[in-house]
Amino acid sequence: MENTYQLAEHFISINGEGQLAGALALFLRFAGCNLRCDWCDTAWACGKDAPHETVPLSRIVQIAEDAAAQGVKTVTLTGGEPLLQEHIADVMERLGRMGLRVEVETNGAVPLKPFLRCGACFTMDYKLPSSRMEQHMCTENFALLRESDTVKFVCGSRADVFRAKEIAAQYKPQCPLYLSPVFGRIDPAEIVEIMKDEHMGNFRLQLQLHKFIWDPNARGV
Repeated sequence: MENTYQLAEHFISINGEGQLAGALALFLRFAGCNLRCDWCDTAWACGKDAPHETVPLSRIVQIAEDAAAQGVKTVTLTGGEPLLQEHIADVMERLGRMGLRVEVETNGAVPLKPFLRCGACFTMDYKLPSSRMEQHMCTENFALLRESDTVKFVCGSRADVFRAKEIAAQYKPQCPLYLSPVFGRIDPAEIVEIMKDEHMGNFRLQLQLHKFIWDPNARGV
């Protein structure tokens, strides 16, 4: 009997952030999350009653094959929190064997060690104070990150930007570091000024492209 997964939605769009921002990807959004960030923009997919289909691995493979036939080379697993799906490692490995680049967007509160063998790259959040979830961060993950991975600091306030600097100095992750402003909460120009004043040359500012191209509340984009 095949393993099954709670798939909330799937669609082809561009990556809105991370190292592959602007590149086409197949998005597989899984239902359920172990955090409740104050500024979450996909809260509809996080609860126990989040709308979803229960699909087998073969259905996910079919969706990926259809996307690959359209020239898509990357699959982004997102949520919710995709690493909470039982047997998600099987999805990562199977898609990788298809020749697809597999990216996992994870919230920083799930240990990455069990998934390192799967061949995926990780875009890992570090939840800053405005999220109200910083106490749940799995800081052991920092030592596991590689150059192909990314740490994303979602900033909703000036204090968040300064905290991101502290965390980077403490854990020294060996991968690109992004500052991503919470849409509508902090002016990106303000983050740039802090970056200059605080000599944060090891960070990159990144805006969520999809929120400028489409309605910020739109799904499936």
